[in-house]
Amino acid sequence: MAITAKELAEMCGVSRMTVHRALTDTGRINPQTKELIQAKAKECGYRPDLLARGLVKGQTFYIGVVVLDVNNRYFSQMLSAIGTEAHKRGYFVNITLHEENKEMEKEQLERLVDYHVDGIILSSVNQGEEYRDFLKSLDTPIVTIGNKIAEGIPFVSIQEKKAAKEATEAILRKGYEKIVFVCPPLEQTEANTYVHRQRLEGFTEAVEQWKKGQESTVTSLVISAKDAYVEQAYEELLSSGKRTAFFCAGDIFALEIMKYMAGKGKRAGEDYGIVGFDGIDILDYVTPRLCTIYNPVELVAKEAVKLLFKLMNSEPSDDETVILNCEMMDGETL
Repeated sequence: MAITAKELAEMCGVSRMTVHRALTDTGRINPQTKELIQAKAKECGYRPDLLARGLVKGQTFYIGVVVLDVNNRYFSQMLSAIGTEAHKRGYFVNITLHEENKEMEKEQLERLVDYHVDGIILSSVNQGEEYRDFLKSLDTPIVTIGNKIAEGIPFVSIQEKKAAKEATEAILRKGYEKIVFVCPPLEQTEANTYVHRQRLEGFTEAVEQWKKGQESTVTSLVISAKDAYVEQAYEELLSSGKRTAFFCAGDIFALEIMKYMAGKGKRAGEDYGIVGFDGIDILDYVTPRLCTIYNPVELVAKEAVKLLFKLMNSEPSDDETVILNCEMMDGETL
């Protein structure tokens, strides 16, 4: 059975405050006494009572994280980075998944607040001023990642539109006559699709400006990534009679298209061009190497944790919106 701080103090012949200083590396304490207490704590299997400490400080030492799922490598990498950063600060992470269900997301947020987490990082499927007011009513520090909800909610993301525009321009400079943008369904949905709308805007703007500046006859098309999008992409490649490239709003869409095309005897970088978005880690195992936009997810997560802890500690912050740069990664598929 684990010993208490009081028992540890009695064993070492010191006060409980001295034990606290030794185990938390705070305050003034004799180095030899500190070493003695730490050694005895390890020998006896002492574990601090975080619940009791939390009650005293009004903290639980937990932050909540609400995201879509863990099947997408982007979110898996994000959660790993958040967990690492939280651990450095002595915190644990409570992860919940909303599965793109708006009501489920609200329920999970309320449950996390009921459990008195000290703060929340959220990748939301909801949006708008009414939802912003709901988040503020929870009276818990919240930082959002990726999908912007509304002004007034702390937000960390990347330059989605700028990156998409630059990638589209890179494709056009390669001389492709037809460019197809592949993204999740954006119409007839109440879900928050901010990220992919930003990427679509960057694509559209680049094509329009290219046509005006180059007097080009390049054609463009948007495919909604739902049930039959890989088959549709293949049909567009066969029917167009033009040198065709695909720009996908997520690496997973690009990989699915590449897999399908390979089954039809078409090779990326030779028979068609293709570019992804996010730079997920599994691309290291894919041949040919996918051209993609590197989304610094670990840095986004780190900045989100940093901002969240500022809010939790009521520290002044110059800006509660953090937008990070990202760039295109060379590959073999253009």
